[in-house]
Amino acid sequence: MNVRRLISGTALAAAGTLSLAALTGCSSDSAAATNSDGKLDVVASFYPMAFLAEQIGGTHVSVESLTEPGQEPHDLEISAKQTARLEKADAIVYLKNLQPSVDAAVKQSSVKTKVDAASLTSLEKHGNEVGGHSAESDHTENDELAGLDPHIWLDPVRYSQVAQGVGKALEKADPDHAADYKKNTAALVAKLAALDTQFKTGLADTKTKVFITTHAAFGYLAERYGLTEEAINGLDPESEPSAARVKDLEKMAKADGVTTVFYETLVSDKTAKTIASDANLKTDVLDPIEGITEKSRGKDYFSVQEANLKALQTALGTK
Repeated sequence: MNVRRLISGTALAAAGTLSLAALTGCSSDSAAATNSDGKLDVVASFYPMAFLAEQIGGTHVSVESLTEPGQEPHDLEISAKQTARLEKADAIVYLKNLQPSVDAAVKQSSVKTKVDAASLTSLEKHGNEVGGHSAESDHTENDELAGLDPHIWLDPVRYSQVAQGVGKALEKADPDHAADYKKNTAALVAKLAALDTQFKTGLADTKTKVFITTHAAFGYLAERYGLTEEAINGLDPESEPSAARVKDLEKMAKADGVTTVFYETLVSDKTAKTIASDANLKTDVLDPIEGITEKSRGKDYFSVQEANLKALQTALGTK
């Protein structure tokens, strides 16, 4: 297989360089107000952010997601009712540059605790082809998020960095329960480290390192484990590929021993199945975990990621 170049090594500064004030967006006030049942009221932008808040907050938080199960997060247009709901929250956990309408609402909101996951780890620019090496040490001083890949939660290491930042933000917002938040964060980080090991071990020795997906959601995962993701579309799951791109993918699939075209649960599988049929390939699900539905292969982030690992192992082949 030809050596493939990473689209860009551009990255944002990692979480460790950020002050707590920067990552929480809080003032020096001691604690946020709690809702009527005594819990910290957290609004999350979509499932991966809600999952972190629930896992870390435990019984001390009430978490609501702005994105409904089964709704494509990229397409969310926040309503006036949701904007009003956001304003009543004690804390907001979101991922800047994924959902523009959420970004705009959060910017205008007076809520003190605003946790932007994109500021807690490194981000990179990804195109249709991504991977081949781990980009753990890529950094930049540029704060501009335009063009950067937001799908950081699919890399257990980056997701762990975000979890630690969310944990610190909740500790500051609700110091009375800081010890529990710290304990829950440590437990979640340990589970993510174990998941990282599962992927590292499970994908270390495969017949091919190339996989095809409908859109470029798995670039960080590909880099982390030495794979190459070839996406039919770019970062936008709804974009249409050119005829030239489809032809290139079919040639590449044959040259690199690709067996499977992956599609996802929240986006139409029509293009993936058409390409697979034309190239005599199989199709399977690789879930970007943007939401959990009845179609998901698992009930939470960890079980779906384990299903993703099995799907990749099957498609890539083990020696």
